[in-house]
Amino acid sequence: MGVALAGAAVVFGVTVWPGGDAGEANGSRPTGVGAGADSGDCPSPSSSPSTSPSRSYPMSQKPRTIPAVREHTPARGPGWRPSDGARLVVDDRKLADEGKLTARELGLTYGGEAEPCDGDVQLTLTGKNQPNSEAYTMTVRNGRVRISAATDTGVFYGTRTLKQEVRDGGTAPEGVVRDQPAKPQRGFMLDTARKHFTAGWIEDRIRELGDLKYNQLGLHFSDDQGFRIESDTHPEVVSKQHLTKAQVRRIVDLAASRHIKVVPEIDSPGHLGAVIAAYPDLQLRNASGVAASGAVDISKPRAAKVVDDLLNEYADLFPGPYWHLGADEYRALMVSDPEASYPQLAAAARARYGARATVADLATGWMDDRAATMRGHDRTMRAWNDGFFRDTKVQPSRDIQVAYWTGKEIGARQPDEYLSAGRRVVNYNDEFLYYVLGEPNQFVYPTGQRIYEQWTPLVLRGTTPVDKQYDDQILGGSFAVWCDLSNSQTEAQVAQGVRMPLRALSQKLWDPGKPDLSWAQFQKLAERVG
Repeated sequence: MGVALAGAAVVFGVTVWPGGDAGEANGSRPTGVGAGADSGDCPSPSSSPSTSPSRSYPMSQKPRTIPAVREHTPARGPGWRPSDGARLVVDDRKLADEGKLTARELGLTYGGEAEPCDGDVQLTLTGKNQPNSEAYTMTVRNGRVRISAATDTGVFYGTRTLKQEVRDGGTAPEGVVRDQPAKPQRGFMLDTARKHFTAGWIEDRIRELGDLKYNQLGLHFSDDQGFRIESDTHPEVVSKQHLTKAQVRRIVDLAASRHIKVVPEIDSPGHLGAVIAAYPDLQLRNASGVAASGAVDISKPRAAKVVDDLLNEYADLFPGPYWHLGADEYRALMVSDPEASYPQLAAAARARYGARATVADLATGWMDDRAATMRGHDRTMRAWNDGFFRDTKVQPSRDIQVAYWTGKEIGARQPDEYLSAGRRVVNYNDEFLYYVLGEPNQFVYPTGQRIYEQWTPLVLRGTTPVDKQYDDQILGGSFAVWCDLSNSQTEAQVAQGVRMPLRALSQKLWDPGKPDLSWAQFQKLAERVG
């Protein structure tokens, strides 16, 4: 699916923490991160806040982070900040990756599995089952920090909170944070098909997303303008500018280190112009022989074979649990009489599904067939809402989630039609969450302030929320960058343009209630915490 933008030429600055990703990139080990102190040794950290029995401390204040923590129990005490000689220790080797990363970022020594000492940060797995696997608790007490959770993901999010609290010499306030997200799917989608983005730029966004507690990165890498990932099964469809599989593996691995799942999308049966360029005989044509832009003729078995070849190939490259099937804007269903305009599709529909079957039935069957292909790879599928049709004989598989983005298509359906039918939905509302390069088709660059002040996950279409009874069916949301007019902005301009919208969306997906801070205060906070 897609659309476009323009914007200010401001270069986005990536924060590099002491001993952080710069060392990660060149393979060097930052100072202070090494084998770790012996578990019986407790070094004496210098310059760390320490409790004084003769001093009276004020009650601590709630931490200021993005997204804001859900609950904080205040206490009296000096709080915590990194100090010379302080360590980060873990109670389970499963937390080694989170521990080493956070130690690098905060300039601490990684102490491995060891008992905590004064000034230390301890990461711990509780072994308890929790309803929300991303929940965590962070306790700051007596000059130490303890971050605990049932999963390594929860622990990771606790480290993100601590990282923001102590940035620029800040102090993590005394007390206990209990925190968890409201929505399980929190995403950023990037259209790499229309505009090639470098691997390094994507990696920078992953680091940014991880610190904001996002957990999905969508890659729309196939469309009319390009096919942007190396292919072994069909190298003829790949654009000159593309990511190699080695680069993609590094992206997937970096995302995994930040507890982010990559959600690939090969859109079909529309938006396949790059594939059609290699296979022009597969292009859909109407009764007059006029070609339909980007659309394959789904009455031809070879079209399905080529797409399934690609789906099966990339399933191995992207091991995550999610897959986006696309299914939007199929040209045959964007005319007033699909059966008359595309008689070959109407005939194929009747042959497969019976005398009263329509082109919409055939398109639904196509989506279900692609879902079956990915179900064989144990994926959870989603498709754009305009790939679901009203009053068809063939019904989309129940396990396909609805990626709701628009209500502008022919025969547009209100969001509650999907919800009342029991479908689960991911919010991509094009009114608030679509960043379209060049701003074509009346699209306007979304602002962080508008998301922060007016949007919630219940606002699926336009500006009107659906009923709260559907809240549990709305799994979360995703910000989407579409590159319709690809030269309208540079990579740096895109990064700057999405910076505050991403922070606002992070807040509203973590806690959809009215934020404590005004927008002006939120902007200042974003300047401080990165």
